[in-house]
Amino acid sequence: MTTLQDCRAMDAQDPLRPLRAHFSLPDGVIYLDGNSLGVAPKAAAARVAEVVEQEWTQGLIRSWNDAGWVELPQRLGDQLAPLIGAGPGEVVCTDTTSINLYKVLSAALNLAREDSPTRQRIVSADAPGADAPARSKGLSERSNVPTDLYIAEGLCRERGLELVLLEPEDITAALQDDVAVLMLTHVNYRTGAMHDMAAITAAAHARGIVCVWDLAHSAGAVPVDLHAAGADFAVGCGYKYLNGGPGAPAFVWVHPRHADRTDLPFMQPLSGWFGHAAPFAFTPDYQPAAGIRRFLCGTQPILSLSALQCGLDVFDAAQQLGGMAALRAKSLALTDLFIALVQERCAGHGLGLATPRAHAARGSQVCLTKDEGAYAIVQALIARGVIGDFRKGDGGRHQDILRFGFTPLYLGFEEVWHAVEHLRQVLESAEWQRPEFNQINAVT
Repeated sequence: MTTLQDCRAMDAQDPLRPLRAHFSLPDGVIYLDGNSLGVAPKAAAARVAEVVEQEWTQGLIRSWNDAGWVELPQRLGDQLAPLIGAGPGEVVCTDTTSINLYKVLSAALNLAREDSPTRQRIVSADAPGADAPARSKGLSERSNVPTDLYIAEGLCRERGLELVLLEPEDITAALQDDVAVLMLTHVNYRTGAMHDMAAITAAAHARGIVCVWDLAHSAGAVPVDLHAAGADFAVGCGYKYLNGGPGAPAFVWVHPRHADRTDLPFMQPLSGWFGHAAPFAFTPDYQPAAGIRRFLCGTQPILSLSALQCGLDVFDAAQQLGGMAALRAKSLALTDLFIALVQERCAGHGLGLATPRAHAARGSQVCLTKDEGAYAIVQALIARGVIGDFRKGDGGRHQDILRFGFTPLYLGFEEVWHAVEHLRQVLESAEWQRPEFNQINAVT
């Protein structure tokens, strides 16, 4: 049985322990919700104040040039690119995940149109040819993050396509010649289950299907290699494991084989002025910028981008300590410990495990199920300073979830032990049954 002393020894031997000093963590809080909102980097408040007090207040409009505001989306994109297996000049940080998904899913549907010659550029040599049936379907996972499904539902309806939602084990068999686009989240937001991106992308491409990946629960938490996987498009958010702050700008990546196309100037539908080849030429017609810059749209949120840079700077520091490989190793050790301690110390209280045990099949969160009281248990833990969150089931296959995220940049092994001890006490005392813990908040 693992003891508190064992966990303290793990912390003492943790090579990533110095990274914790980069974050502002409240006293008395064990934060297990970095998969929903990351912790504030210590540098963020001073950096945002500097942008307000110096670059904006003193520099005024000159700061678009003098402080490099105009290039900030691309600079941060280049800083983020190594975390997701992208190259320089292939990523921009901009807009929200939902808006970026609208851009790339629209582009993917354009590429996948049966009358589009661009589709043949992404498929294998033995893929269907011109006699393939009409591509009338979009495909995704039933338990994909809902905002992605909402965007896809609207676009498919607009384009006259059927959006087909499946359980994960049924996706590969559904990759047929009538599917235009496959849209998946790499790590499932409810369960923490992780898809094999390379294998699924290869299977989709063999059928001429364009692949869109959401990395919101992957970037900064698990190693991702978009180029090695052969992906077509990817989006992700900046406020979870990247610690960019609430509502931080998201990011978008497009494979150069698509981003550099010159025959589709309106490949993405939001052709705003920051995506123009010469935005300050102020011409009345739209001429797209080269490469990924065409996936920008309107004027960029400089204060938010500046805060996001502070989160990305910590990953630069992590690179000196082993980078994503070291972060992934610690993430797996933290989640293994949590699962083992819950099984040892909380047995007999009806908790189930929704997250896969296999390392290759899970992200950086652990999701527990309970037939009754999942929401109230989370609220009771929050009242004790152990912050996780709750995700509601669908009344069928998917049960209510107690969701706990493990960010290796700042979380320690002793904190995991104490979190499980609090969970044990909440369950054994039936503390979660108190009325105040059963009042549903607007944000769960």
